[in-house]
Amino acid sequence: MAAAKITAVWRQNFQHEIFRLDAALFKFPLVSFDKEFPGFFRNTPMGATELTRYEDLKHNVDHLRLIQFGITVADVSGNIGGTWEFNLRFDLSTDLFVSQSIQFLQDNGVDFDRLRRDGIHFDMFAQLLSRVVARHRNLCWVTFHGLYDLSHTLKTVTNRPLPPSVAAFASQLGIVFGDVVDIKYMARFCHGLRGGELGLAGIAKILKVERVGGAHQAGSDSLLTARVYTKMRMAYEIDETLFAGCLYGISARICKPIAVPNSNGRRCFIPTTATPAPFLRCITTHTSVFMIAAPFSHVL
Repeated sequence: MAAAKITAVWRQNFQHEIFRLDAALFKFPLVSFDKEFPGFFRNTPMGATELTRYEDLKHNVDHLRLIQFGITVADVSGNIGGTWEFNLRFDLSTDLFVSQSIQFLQDNGVDFDRLRRDGIHFDMFAQLLSRVVARHRNLCWVTFHGLYDLSHTLKTVTNRPLPPSVAAFASQLGIVFGDVVDIKYMARFCHGLRGGELGLAGIAKILKVERVGGAHQAGSDSLLTARVYTKMRMAYEIDETLFAGCLYGISARICKPIAVPNSNGRRCFIPTTATPAPFLRCITTHTSVFMIAAPFSHVL
């Protein structure tokens, strides 16, 4: 596989690179992503109920901010269209964090001095990312053990706390992201991958997929996720529709809603889950001007 470049994105080149990402998504509909965030205020014990796991997830995500957002785009053949590592402004003197997590990230090369000085302002990042996500409605989002990655992204693009229940959480993920695939869940059904009870690096080693960049850096991890996913599809001849919407860690399946037109020229999304739900508010149709696309904070 050809060498890939990871583009580091800071405040100075943010707008240029987010437009490049937006343009790439028209040709590369597979999106793998990874986050770095400042830890967990609540550590969920083994054997906890799903309700407890979700309450802990919501508490952690609602109170902590992203540090890095890595995203890789590819086509169905596995050709990489680009990898971006967005570095968000994070100030250790004012932002909340867990000390052990910050030390771990520092040990793996995250530069918190530069994040404070040159990081992308979160509000600007959230606004433009939400417009990118709202504009591209036919993507497949690929993650590895992505419960927290999806949760942080959902909070970012909606500009709201996580929903109050697992069912509402899964429903909102379906509206915002549509098709979602979790490699860790998929690996449960692949011979030789130890039932999925391995980390991303462990699965990559078995499949002989090489990493570009450093571990525990969001850009490198998103690129490795894309390459592992491609290798798994080829090696196991996987029909990913069998695993779409299944996340490792929760039982609720994420279902892509059906888009139907209504009288005012917009699309209403109707959930396809079995749980009864009212019609959801409308999302503006695709436009040819990137900045017109409505962010999700305005439409959910």
